[in-house]
Amino acid sequence: MAIGILAAFWAVSFLLVISPGMDWAYTISAGMRGRMVLPAVIGLLIGYLIITAIIAVGFGVLISQNVIIMTSITALGTIYLLWLGINTLRHPSVPQVGEAQESDSWSRWAIRGVGVSGLNPKGFILFFALLPQFTDPAASWPIAAQIMALGIVHIISCGVIYLLVGYCSKAVLQTSPRAARIVSQFSGASMTAIALLLFADQILRHS
Repeated sequence: MAIGILAAFWAVSFLLVISPGMDWAYTISAGMRGRMVLPAVIGLLIGYLIITAIIAVGFGVLISQNVIIMTSITALGTIYLLWLGINTLRHPSVPQVGEAQESDSWSRWAIRGVGVSGLNPKGFILFFALLPQFTDPAASWPIAAQIMALGIVHIISCGVIYLLVGYCSKAVLQTSPRAARIVSQFSGASMTAIALLLFADQILRHS
């Protein structure tokens, strides 16, 4: 692939990654749980890798054009995100310095991360619309390989930024339980608001 195409895609990708959204909210929430930043971010990245693979093998077109499948993905993502947001609001994180809470586990945060990114219909649509635009049919690489390469570039950017966000929130917020509680509640409110917006958007689309 041409270096210029990769650079142009990375510039667009980076702007998207540094825009706060549900991924940021989830990562900050993990940051206040001590050692949960890494598994949370790994989960998010796996979710995006799954989406990239789906688009690369051609299923993306089929799914995006099937109203029932897309509606189902949106419903699952909305319900899941709403559950996470409400749960965070009900039980805001007030971490102990250097400790993860007993109820936490790596697998739980990783699986939730896969759900946050993998069940995000907006993320899927964004990948479907964005990745093919930076492919070159005349290139020596097959289109599927180009899409996977572009997806990996985006995933690497996500990994770097999300780890910085998570560990910075851990370092800052663990020293102030009150600030941690406020930010945790804000993260929960953000996830809940995004879920409600997705729900409202679907109602408008089908009304």
